[in-house]
Amino acid sequence: MIILLVYVVVFAAAMFIYNIYYRSTEHAHDFISLKTVTFGDESAVTPNRFASIISVVTLFLLWGAFTGSNLVPFHAPGPFKGDTQFTYTAQNAAGKKDDATVFVRVHKIGEKIELPDAKAGDGGFAKNDAIKIGAWRSGLLKAQRNDDGGKDKGYKVVAIDGLAISPNQKVKLSDLSVRMTSKGSLSIEPKKGWQMEPIWLPPPESVYKRLIEIATSGYQNVTLFDNLAWSLIRVIAGFVLGSIVGIPLGYAMGLSGWFRGWFDPIVEFMRPVPPLALIPLVIIWFGIWETGKISLLFLAALWIMTIAARAGVSGVNITKVHAAYSLGASKRQLLLHVIVPNSLPEIFTGARVAMGVCWGTVVAAELVAAEKGAGKMIIAASKFQQTDIVIMGIILIGVIGYGIDILMRKAERVLVPWKGKS
Repeated sequence: MIILLVYVVVFAAAMFIYNIYYRSTEHAHDFISLKTVTFGDESAVTPNRFASIISVVTLFLLWGAFTGSNLVPFHAPGPFKGDTQFTYTAQNAAGKKDDATVFVRVHKIGEKIELPDAKAGDGGFAKNDAIKIGAWRSGLLKAQRNDDGGKDKGYKVVAIDGLAISPNQKVKLSDLSVRMTSKGSLSIEPKKGWQMEPIWLPPPESVYKRLIEIATSGYQNVTLFDNLAWSLIRVIAGFVLGSIVGIPLGYAMGLSGWFRGWFDPIVEFMRPVPPLALIPLVIIWFGIWETGKISLLFLAALWIMTIAARAGVSGVNITKVHAAYSLGASKRQLLLHVIVPNSLPEIFTGARVAMGVCWGTVVAAELVAAEKGAGKMIIAASKFQQTDIVIMGIILIGVIGYGIDILMRKAERVLVPWKGKS
């Protein structure tokens, strides 16, 4: 929640500063600046590169700041590490009270350190004790085992640093909090701060080191290139098959009432069904090998491409159809020279969406007896809580997917230059 709030604040501040700068400078008289109306005109909306750069930099800085990365100049408050202590007040069976000090050493997880020295007390029945706890962790201290008469009926701890405590209550101190369990033990929890524990979110440099390691040595006897290549092959195969079937089906549904009536219930029924829900059925029908995986990706792309092609046909300006007929065009000429060109923008948009869905589905598809693939690598790493490998795989899938989307945008600009123009 804190990270989201900081991100929203940075977004608003960056937009405010940029707008002030934009209004105070002169701009070239390009196509967009000469438009009298831009709000609501899709052709006038282009990505603001300044905003894109700030967005990426902000995400990286937030990632580093909330993971304690050495690559960023500032950090969110981290977990407490070091030595601290607190005093508890115990009451024995006779009703007498005595104080003892607990020396706490909070260390980095994985470090081997010695217990702090528990200095001798005043000779009372309550004895000083020591405990070491890993950062982001908690430790359990059983004072009754250490104190004289601690096992006698009526013994109990009644205060922490002078603050009264009872079972299931918590006392917050400067560096830690102490909660008493229902059996009278003390659960000690050092302050965690705002930073994420590496097992949940490792810093960027850990992910980069893991990338270099796997790119060099592979992971579970499979190279990084092989994992990514197999995922890419499966995605492209499923997408191409889905497009080959889906686009003609969409055209047929957009041009024929019979085709639309026949296939519309099927398409509208399958469209909201997530591809992941089809995994058991795909396994039964096609098995667990490549046929099953590609079939799942085919179904993920099929309905999207069908709807995109159908929407493209439906969106053709009827005046163009009338103009073509008035010039003596046949149905075949109308299809090739009017309907197909005018429906291509919708099809390209659908293709971009379908490719994204396929990339999201390939991870689940590779859950099923895959020996290679980015999804298989991510799932295998998650079983061993290797979060750095999981994040590395997610980033690589995102980068490749984004690269494919950029290529599709460029292809759209080349093949469909009339998009957005009447």
